Amino acid sequence: MSEAFSSIEDMIDSPTSHEVDPLAPIRDALTVLQAAWTGQDAAGTAPATVESLGRSRLVAANDALGVLARAVNGLQAATAAEIARESRPELGPDALAKQQGFRNPVTLIAATTGTTMGEASRLVKVGQATAPRTSLTGEPMPAKHPYVAEGLKSASIGTQAASLIITMLDRAALRADLAALQKAERMLVEQAAGLSLDLLKKIIARAEAYLDPDGIAPRERDARGEGSLRMFERDGFLHMEVKCDAASGAPLKLAIQAIVSADYRNAFGRAAGDGDSVGSDRGGFGDAGFGHGGRGFGDAGAHGHDGGRGHGHGGGDSPGPLGADPDLRSHAQRQLDALLRLVAHAVGCDNNDLPLGGATVVVRMTLDDLQTGDGHALVDGIDTPISVAAARRLAAGGGVIPAVFDSEGELLDWGRKKRFFTQAQRLALVERDGGCAGCGAPPGMTRAHHLDWWARDNGKTDLSRGVLLCESCHHRVHDNGWEIRIDGGTIAAKVWFIPPPHVDPHRTPRLGGRARYDYNAA
Repeated sequence: MSEAFSSIEDMIDSPTSHEVDPLAPIRDALTVLQAAWTGQDAAGTAPATVESLGRSRLVAANDALGVLARAVNGLQAATAAEIARESRPELGPDALAKQQGFRNPVTLIAATTGTTMGEASRLVKVGQATAPRTSLTGEPMPAKHPYVAEGLKSASIGTQAASLIITMLDRAALRADLAALQKAERMLVEQAAGLSLDLLKKIIARAEAYLDPDGIAPRERDARGEGSLRMFERDGFLHMEVKCDAASGAPLKLAIQAIVSADYRNAFGRAAGDGDSVGSDRGGFGDAGFGHGGRGFGDAGAHGHDGGRGHGHGGGDSPGPLGADPDLRSHAQRQLDALLRLVAHAVGCDNNDLPLGGATVVVRMTLDDLQTGDGHALVDGIDTPISVAAARRLAAGGGVIPAVFDSEGELLDWGRKKRFFTQAQRLALVERDGGCAGCGAPPGMTRAHHLDWWARDNGKTDLSRGVLLCESCHHRVHDNGWEIRIDGGTIAAKVWFIPPPHVDPHRTPRLGGRARYDYNAA
């Protein structure tokens, strides 16, 4: 009988042997779910609807359902691998899939689980890579990917995350050192717990660049050869399909993000009294611009061109869209408008209202990689690592700041564009936090905030008392009682978010910043 647990953490950390009983994690998760759903033990009576749970039990139920889903997926992968083994071609008509009336194990799994052929194939691959093995002499051997296998057994990761990690490691195994591969597997499994697949993909891409730096340049050459721009008109619309390599597209993406971010701030900025100030007024991030000193984000006028939609809401002292017509554009529409504004300026528009202060292209690399041409570089706001050669080409085009580090990760040079102290501070915060320290959003969507309010608490403007936050995380911290702690005063410092008691009675710090959302081989 599986023991009862009072929380998800207790269940995951339990010494219960899942080797002996592979169903134990599922029963454990059901026990936690039952307690969350009823607020009682397994003998309690469940409420009639999910709406009656209340917030605390709703969160607990969601956590338990996540663990249950991962535990079931892990067992599905193990079962799929065994079905594939029992259906191997050499068994002929005695193969399990054929006996059940299916062409192969993948079609059997897809049909019986109601999923796609691709998903069934992925389950088989993950199961085979994490199943115990036997040597030619009959000796038991660990799984090919033991850390991933342990993550699946403990339900800390699901099969989709496991597949992403396994696929990258197998691809990098052709060139990478075995010890580095094992270390990367362990680190990626640890980081995958509690992360969305979108953020995990970014970390995996950077881990592969570290493991296989020689593979970056060939992939870039292939990507440049596949780049294209197609335009055609249909139903009164001009359609464009753009595909380009990450390095070439970085300036365009960052410029569009900067305009869209400023557009959101203009639309939703609000006066909030004498609150937190923002790093640099010269770069567009000052106290007057953030809306905490009585002023909002509205520019002096609208930003529309040639009769297009305007982007401004009110004058310079306006608190934002309050009292104005709501801007109902979707995010995709805002990105299109940003692109059209860029094009309008490029073809001769005499206005100068593009808010590109946050669109600085920062390319980060080590001094050794810069000198030798080996290794890789990272562009802030772009998930895909680029080669050092591509970084040099970007820098040669102007408008790019090369951030060069030594072997210990200390910053050596900001390049030729260092102008203002506050600009350098923000760039240093980008190096430490990687973007929004709370959710991992790209740097162009963030602002530098004081931990101690600048006006009310005489907050200091230095690295140890500043943090990069997007608009959503900033309000979550201020409005919901979260606290931030920074360990250290350099760009190697770690940022911790401390939840309020109503979220976590123990107030256990949660890691944020680059340490949470980036891959660090050191």
